[in-house]
Amino acid sequence: MSRKLRVFINGFGRIGRTLTRQILCGHGGARVEIAGINDIASFDTCAYLLRYDSVYGNFPFPIEAQSNGLLIRGRLIPVTHAPDLRTLDLRDVDVVLDCTGKAGVRAFAEAGIAAGASKVLISGPSATADQTIVIGANDQDLRDARIVSNASCTTNAIAPLLRILDLGLGIERAHVTTVHCYTGSQPTVDQPNGPPERSRAAAVSMVPTTTSAAEQVTRVLPEFAGRLTVSALRVPCLSVSAVDAVVQLAEDPEEPFPDFLRAAFAGSSLVGLCEDPCVSSDYRGRPESLVIALPETRSIGCKQLRILGWYDNEWAFSARMLETAKLMASR
Repeated sequence: MSRKLRVFINGFGRIGRTLTRQILCGHGGARVEIAGINDIASFDTCAYLLRYDSVYGNFPFPIEAQSNGLLIRGRLIPVTHAPDLRTLDLRDVDVVLDCTGKAGVRAFAEAGIAAGASKVLISGPSATADQTIVIGANDQDLRDARIVSNASCTTNAIAPLLRILDLGLGIERAHVTTVHCYTGSQPTVDQPNGPPERSRAAAVSMVPTTTSAAEQVTRVLPEFAGRLTVSALRVPCLSVSAVDAVVQLAEDPEEPFPDFLRAAFAGSSLVGLCEDPCVSSDYRGRPESLVIALPETRSIGCKQLRILGWYDNEWAFSARMLETAKLMASR
């Protein structure tokens, strides 16, 4: 589209604020404009949490809370507190970026459409979406869907890697462990929170838990049904997660595996490669869906590989959301 992409951010939590940072700092490209923000928090709280961030640091531009929104870089971004988007006028919005975590319910996801927006992109898995799209996995299959799920951060990390490995070498089966930093769904002190292990304090223990990543990968890459399992650990880390994958290939690579990866992902903006012995904090703010740690990636016997990759589960996921939104608006 030749004009600016106008997005409306519904939910100003971690992903909503990260999207806002990327757009206003130009990471999403100059042709993206925030038409408005909707959240339950006060204007002052929204301004404060965007101004100061424990992961990404202080926002680089002044932010002022006004009576009807946030004044940033000389532009007023309207902020509303609507519990139901259908009460708003969103007819000038191309894509609602739904970051509330509630849009797994079809009626909730449709509210943006009912308010006049052209399309809705959900920042998480949603069985009620018209399509689930992961850039680098099945974005070529995007139809003129009005409600789309951007899957999960872990799915965005895993799916592009598996697709390239399967096309280039053939995968018989794979098991992936996601080592994920703790999130707001976990308590800071022990308290009832669903499954017993998820009731424990997030910042003091490694917590085994479930993940929808295997289901989501097979949603975007159906050929992996029955060939992929995924398990999860939540760890006491504030940002950046990892995937530790063991892959059984259909045939031996004809070249050393690191060389295959270097050739397969040369110049890729989705999957990066790191030759240095880095740690999780070194990948904070990286926009790639996955950065493969080559020193930790090796062959294990005949036709078996171990791959370690890092991903900023907030920053990279938000970058993919913006790319998906642009793709949706072009359809």
